[in-house]
Amino acid sequence: MGQKIQSVKGMNDLLPVEQKDFKITAAYWQAFENLIQNWTKRFAYQQIRTPIVEQTGLFVRSIGEETDVVGKEMYTFSDSNDTLSLSLRPEGTASCLRAVVEHSLLHAAPQKLWYMGPMFRRERPQKGRYRQFHQVGIEALGFAEADVDAEIIAMCADLWKELGITDYLTLEINSLGNKEERAAHRSALVDYLSGFYEQLDEDCQRRLHTNPLRVLDTKNPALQDIVNQAPRLIDYLGEESLQHYQTVKNFLTGLGIDFVENPRLVRGLDYYNHTVFEWTTDKLGAQATVCGGGRYDGLIEELGGKPAPSIGFAMGIERLLLLVRDYGCLKANNAPDVFVMQQGEGGALVAMRYATQLRQAGFNVAQFSGSAKLKNQFKRADDSGARFALIIAESEMENNQITLKDLRGENGQITIAASELISQLNTWSK
Repeated sequence: MGQKIQSVKGMNDLLPVEQKDFKITAAYWQAFENLIQNWTKRFAYQQIRTPIVEQTGLFVRSIGEETDVVGKEMYTFSDSNDTLSLSLRPEGTASCLRAVVEHSLLHAAPQKLWYMGPMFRRERPQKGRYRQFHQVGIEALGFAEADVDAEIIAMCADLWKELGITDYLTLEINSLGNKEERAAHRSALVDYLSGFYEQLDEDCQRRLHTNPLRVLDTKNPALQDIVNQAPRLIDYLGEESLQHYQTVKNFLTGLGIDFVENPRLVRGLDYYNHTVFEWTTDKLGAQATVCGGGRYDGLIEELGGKPAPSIGFAMGIERLLLLVRDYGCLKANNAPDVFVMQQGEGGALVAMRYATQLRQAGFNVAQFSGSAKLKNQFKRADDSGARFALIIAESEMENNQITLKDLRGENGQITIAASELISQLNTWSK
């Protein structure tokens, strides 16, 4: 017997049953996907699907060469001719915008797009955070006004309500201003933090001159007093940026969406400006963020397109479903409507004909395969979760009849003419 080959660390199989370390089933995941399809349609967003593999330069240019994602976490490799560097996508916005620019989607009108799929980062696996993970993302491209900022945050609030987890999430918001305002704040921040250089941990020392805003986001308890006294970016915002931020807050208040202003909220990617936000929870351990996003008004131009103001967000499906499973109301039902069982010579073919008839009438049908006592087939039917059982034995075949049993309700068991099968099931299903 050959040696077993296991999955790559931090990359999970999605099975019909719960696993020890990953308790989300394929049926539960599919129920979420179906909900997302309907949710995005309600807000008139259109789906876009991009390749999993992109040129590495796309992420270097968009996310930032000095970020942890590009510097430490991407899966990067050379193409077979050894001249082109490729990477598995670590996030969805860059790929989405690359496609928009490449195919000139913004030439006709602004775009509201959404995507869903796997992303890859080589980070330490932990609860709800994996090396292959999945995201749902929203991108509103070509919209400059603050009402769209509020709209996409309201989209999240709408989804949380549908999933039954509103009470377990907190909205945190901040403004990063424009490029010039961030540059002025960065200079003051570097000067301030340099005075505490010896007290900073290794990560913060490294970030001091590459991505100093991320120092403000440190979770190191020993550094909290230092970062709490650091220069605040909001104090460097001009009138226009402050007005945009205030308008977003006014919209949220008007929509009845509670929020907390967090001056240390900076997000982990270089392309953000103005509005940034995160939805956080205290139910998933140290990694509190379930969904996050913000404006990236300069990114489309950076990727070779004409300047276009844009905003978006992404949510990690694994982390979100862990929260929903424990506290929400999403239901997954992968059980068939009817379980067809048979016994006797020729029963298998007759059962297949009835199963075909039922499927054509819109029922989901499971069929027993092989031969076994009806008692064992009933056990299989019960284990399947089916609502009804259809029994075909020798007496039913001789008399052109079928036997129906309601496995979950109060209708009992009846034997009827085969021609009444569909109408009887429709009556019981009401």
